[in-house]
Amino acid sequence: MSERVHHSGTDASLDEQTPLEALEAARDRFSRAEERIEDHGGEAVTDAAEAYRDATDLLEDYVDRATGTGRENFQAYIELEGKFDSLVTSLPDDLKGREAFEAALDAIDKRRLSESDFERAHEALEPAAQYAELLEERETAREAIDDARTAAAKRYRELDDEIADHERLLELANADLEAPVEELREPIEAYNEAIDAAFQEFRLEASAREVFALLDRSRWYPFVDYQQPPDDLAAYVRDDPAGEYTIPELLEYANYSRSKLDHYVASADELKRRVATQQTFLDGIDAEPLTIEWPPDEAGTLRRRTREMRPFVARVADEECVAALRSIRRLATDPEFDYDRLQTAAQAVAQLTPAERERLADGRVADELEALRTERERLEAALEIDDPV
Repeated sequence: MSERVHHSGTDASLDEQTPLEALEAARDRFSRAEERIEDHGGEAVTDAAEAYRDATDLLEDYVDRATGTGRENFQAYIELEGKFDSLVTSLPDDLKGREAFEAALDAIDKRRLSESDFERAHEALEPAAQYAELLEERETAREAIDDARTAAAKRYRELDDEIADHERLLELANADLEAPVEELREPIEAYNEAIDAAFQEFRLEASAREVFALLDRSRWYPFVDYQQPPDDLAAYVRDDPAGEYTIPELLEYANYSRSKLDHYVASADELKRRVATQQTFLDGIDAEPLTIEWPPDEAGTLRRRTREMRPFVARVADEECVAALRSIRRLATDPEFDYDRLQTAAQAVAQLTPAERERLADGRVADELEALRTERERLEAALEIDDPV
């Protein structure tokens, strides 16, 4: 009886392992595979495994061609016997399992071969199969390490987000939920209503070319996040006289018949091709990128956002709306207003769910954060280990 490689029994429970546990298990499996190879002779195992594979390949290659009573079958048998004999003769005398190869040669040393003869040859090679299995197990373990490292690296990236979420919850836990957040919400809501009304009026009065110029300018201002028009539509509005119409007018004309549209534009087909296919984009041009979300950003971000928004607001709205925007910016800089306290309270009220408040109250969030940081540290240390190649 030949010795068999027994694989790790952890495969059935892999789904229950953490990425770190899976990586450690894969490394342990590889180490055990390496130890078994060394115990059986190291490089000698490789030699025996290569010989076993060569022998089984020969048998597989000739099993259909060398069985039977025809002339071609006999010729194939002669080829097989010659090649197999050369293989066995070339093996070192001290090759592990060499007797198995000689026994396999004896099994096919006949004038005619049947499939049962090939089966006996395979059985004779069985004592040498263990060496090929040892190498296969090491290669499988190496692949398991690669897969486990990939999963561990993915988990490490996920931990950054989870830790940030827990840290955010702990920051919100310190919020003053009784703070008068309406002092911050009311001016923001008033400004948003004003800019929304002003932009609607701007769409009704400004030419499409003028609106597109506003969109084009916004590409240089990260906090004014307008979607840019498709190139063909932008070129049409820029170069065609139809660009002097307002966006609502262009959308209306796109629904006219070609004969009626000929009274308004030089090419009815061109307008329908450029405008009718982009109604969703044109309808979506609104004041949203110029509004301030609720809850608002932290003070530094709000200051930068309002500074970038101001020239756009000045272009589409009156001075009263611009003044409302400036007043919000001042709130983020006025130490007497205590913007940070109100902003944190607004974030807490808007973002904390009842379940999160309960987890904060009983300390679970803090415990989870500590566990996540520990997991990240252990993963970081594990991923720095040089794996076998």
